[in-house]
Amino acid sequence: MSYSLPKNYKSLLSIPETEHAIVMIKDFFQVSLSTELNLTRVTAPLFVKSGTGINDDLNGIERPVSFPVKDLNEQKMEIVQSLAKWKRMKVTEMNLPPDFGIYTDMNAIRPDEDLDQIHSLYVDQWDWCMSMDEKNRTVFYLHSIVGKIYRCLKRTEFYIYDRYPQIKPILPENIKILYADDLQKEYPKLTPKQREYEVAKKYGAVFITGIGAKLSDGTVHDGRAPDYDDWITECGDGHTGLNGDIIVWNPVLQNSFELSSMGIRVSPDSLKKQLEERGCPERAKLPFHKALLNGELKQTIGGGIGQSRLCMYFLRKAHIGETQVSIWPESMIKECNKAGIHLL
Repeated sequence: MSYSLPKNYKSLLSIPETEHAIVMIKDFFQVSLSTELNLTRVTAPLFVKSGTGINDDLNGIERPVSFPVKDLNEQKMEIVQSLAKWKRMKVTEMNLPPDFGIYTDMNAIRPDEDLDQIHSLYVDQWDWCMSMDEKNRTVFYLHSIVGKIYRCLKRTEFYIYDRYPQIKPILPENIKILYADDLQKEYPKLTPKQREYEVAKKYGAVFITGIGAKLSDGTVHDGRAPDYDDWITECGDGHTGLNGDIIVWNPVLQNSFELSSMGIRVSPDSLKKQLEERGCPERAKLPFHKALLNGELKQTIGGGIGQSRLCMYFLRKAHIGETQVSIWPESMIKECNKAGIHLL
């Protein structure tokens, strides 16, 4: 556990104002997002069956919370960690045409999370997924969707400013599109997080393309599981990867701040390659993976947008515990109290 709380922090909103503003942000942003991307809200599962390949294993190492079910012969269930693969199955089931999709209010538990001021055991995010035409499996289409999501962020920022004028808008007019391999070449002596710090501070808002793809020095910018985002397909000009992260500059934390992870989802061909790359080809035998390899699932694009993260950013909060209820180490609670940070 490693974190650094800002000095001389003072919340711009009272506790009641904060609670009201959280509701306002969540209500406004999801309507904006669903309108911009033609998304229908659907109900999501809290848990899925173990052994189906549906649950998201994130970087491939995180353990899901699991439990047996008495009336199902003790069959084991897993609390979802995200809904990356479930959403693709849902879009296929609903037979949605290209450029129409779904979003859901996803709640998850991630017991292996490293707890700090932006990471919690409890995850709440808008998980979204949109059907797309196979011919649009390009980085240009990906970046066009990024632009639409960024417009939603800009609208929400103004919406909050209009009601709480002490929270000044700071997002730049446009989001800067970058590539992970270019950042590695520009900052070869820096770690990926240090590179994110530099570009977020420089541009205010960036989309880093190609998360999970192997860089020229053999490293990756950040981990990605092999069975949802496509990070292995070449996207032109020597770049690789049809996915990425939306990152902004956080003035309270004085650091880069990830708001969303998203990407064009794997095709049967890229799934095979990524399973081999990650050394887990046996996953091809799991029900989800078999369906995808057999061409039974629609081509989609999707991602997750952190709800508490978004509220934390727009309300200029110093700790994610100011915008959600979770469990924290006693030492962190004491430090937050000293720093004037009220954990919900």
